[in-house]
Amino acid sequence: MKTTELNKRLRKVRPLMAITVRMPEEVIHDLKRVAPAFGFSSDEALIRYYIGQSLRVDLERLNSLPIQTLIDSLKRQGVPNPVIDKAINETEQAFLTFS
Repeated sequence: MKTTELNKRLRKVRPLMAITVRMPEEVIHDLKRVAPAFGFSSDEALIRYYIGQSLRVDLERLNSLPIQTLIDSLKRQGVPNPVIDKAINETEQAFLTFS
């Protein structure tokens, strides 16, 4: 994730958008019971936490898919691991310098 995008996500005050999600009553009751036990002020805060955690995992997977596909392809074509590792390190350094 780019530094500017990460900084936007870490801001304390971010615009929120209301949505409606229909869920079974038992799930809502469980969320209301679990939220305070884990230090959340409401079931809504717990739901946002759950969604945020899962979303970050999926975004990371999504962002790494093209790279992993390329690495797998290079390995199948016989490119040695040290060459692939060096290319990855150079790419990461260039990205860090660019960000």
